[in-house]
Amino acid sequence: MMESWNQTSTDAVRTHAPSTMNRRIDAHVESCVRYMAEQADRSEMSRYLDKLEHEWDVHRTLVVGVPVVALAGLLVGRRSGQGLRLLGGVTLGLLLQHGLTGFGPLSVLVRALGVRTRREIDLEKFAIKALRGDFERIPSDGGPLARANAALVAAQS
Repeated sequence: MMESWNQTSTDAVRTHAPSTMNRRIDAHVESCVRYMAEQADRSEMSRYLDKLEHEWDVHRTLVVGVPVVALAGLLVGRRSGQGLRLLGGVTLGLLLQHGLTGFGPLSVLVRALGVRTRREIDLEKFAIKALRGDFERIPSDGGPLARANAALVAAQS
């Protein structure tokens, strides 16, 4: 495992998520950045960056997903009773909590599904861009692991 590079995050979702989730997400990022460092293929890096550009973060997933659940609960609840309407109200309340505090039970739930914060996605993008040569701070010597680690550290600064 690489040197600890993602410890200074002030992201509320990351701060309140179980450390096992954070470590799993960090390990995925490290693996992807290491793979890109080993391949050193600029076109593959560009394709992967395009994929990252379209990845949904925790916030977007909640802002789209919760109203869908709430609306479905309200619509189905019209016919079948109060229980499903209550589901809509509860999910909207939890979305409000997320909006006011930056985290909540729903953010932990989507995080358990592997959804990352915008900052985590951006960190990986900047590390890949650094490996691709978009920035001058990454040394060209030291091997793929050293370059991947330098890219992750540079992306966070």
